[in-house]
Amino acid sequence: MVNNNIAVMILLVTFFMLILLRVNIAFAVGIASCLCLMYLRIPLSNVCQQMVKGLNSFSLMAVPFFITMGGLMGGGGISERLIKLADSMVGWMRGGAAMVNILASLFFGGISGSASADTASLGNIEIPMMVNMGYDADFSTAVTITSSVEGLLIPPSHNMVIYATAAGGLSVGALFMAGYVPGVMLALSLMVGSYIISVKRHYPKGEPFKFSRFLTCMKSSIWALLSVMIVVVGVVFGVFTATESAAIAVIYSLLVGMFVYKEMSLKEVWKVLGECIDTLSIVLILCGTSSIFGYCLTYLHVPDLAANAIIGCSHNPVVIALLINLILLVLGCVMDMAPIILIATPILLPVATSIGISPIQFGIIMVLNCGIGLLTPPVGSVLFIGSAVSGVKMERVVKATLPFYICMIIVLMLLTFIPEVSLLLPRVFGGYGG
Repeated sequence: MVNNNIAVMILLVTFFMLILLRVNIAFAVGIASCLCLMYLRIPLSNVCQQMVKGLNSFSLMAVPFFITMGGLMGGGGISERLIKLADSMVGWMRGGAAMVNILASLFFGGISGSASADTASLGNIEIPMMVNMGYDADFSTAVTITSSVEGLLIPPSHNMVIYATAAGGLSVGALFMAGYVPGVMLALSLMVGSYIISVKRHYPKGEPFKFSRFLTCMKSSIWALLSVMIVVVGVVFGVFTATESAAIAVIYSLLVGMFVYKEMSLKEVWKVLGECIDTLSIVLILCGTSSIFGYCLTYLHVPDLAANAIIGCSHNPVVIALLINLILLVLGCVMDMAPIILIATPILLPVATSIGISPIQFGIIMVLNCGIGLLTPPVGSVLFIGSAVSGVKMERVVKATLPFYICMIIVLMLLTFIPEVSLLLPRVFGGYGG
């Protein structure tokens, strides 16, 4: 006799045990799902069917293109130009180097769409530069890793495409528009935190602002910034689908890197494409195995059980919203971003919509929660990358990051309880009615 409660325990306990044993997340999801199906006596042929179903999405095709675009732009001399542009704008302030770091991440994040890529690319330049200027190494690392989260909110973000697919086919254009204001708010909050710390520690100022220098840097960076405009404008105004605009952006990025900036040879292009394939393979395998996991959850009515459990804790929408955020933050501490989106969306989205949070707003809330999770031990990938790049012990980095956690949590609360923060632009420019 099959017992659904036992099946749920097999699914979840196996999954978390494999995670704790450091098994790759994609394989952990797949193995747990297969064991659950075997107990339920469901033919394993369903595994292949669900994997194909999970990958059979036109919108999901945008993910490989966006990752490739970020790789090509990151390897084409873009980082240095964006840093110079940011320096020309905010470098004159107290703690100017930290401000430059945050603003450069805002620019570069919109191109790469990856916090890890941002930290690895800009961190190798920014952290040594800040240390040489007299900034503490742990502070420099903390600024770099926290500012990298901006790229998850600023379009084009492939994580938003994954969420749109997991949520049942939401408008990618509306999600892109929804990310701008929260991304800028996050950057401003981190700037305020950096400025306060810089004043207390007497960190240096940069060169005085010169408009001519700003124009020169803007002219040099315009080709990089145009790639984002192609994607965002194309998607938001209906000229292209997200997949089509991403494909065009890949070709554009290749041409800019090879023929405009001339910092990429054909050999380097192949190297970048090889690195992108490594990332893509992980993401796409995860999407496939997560669809099996989602099938098991749906078959066992886990979303309904989770929704009833959460609502059973309280009927107060504020408490439920805080509880959802807490669950996502805890998941972010032990899991990577993509699996959280793929697994948690079917479970938590119905709960969020039941208390008046729109699917678009919830998407931005989830992305920011997952972004904070990337900075928290024990599995914070960006935290580990930042520590490795700077050579600073992780414990010191975590301690230095605490003030910035506060900044990010404040922005998260504003996103949660003030819908217009994320929905204003989609409603004004995208015609979103949710």
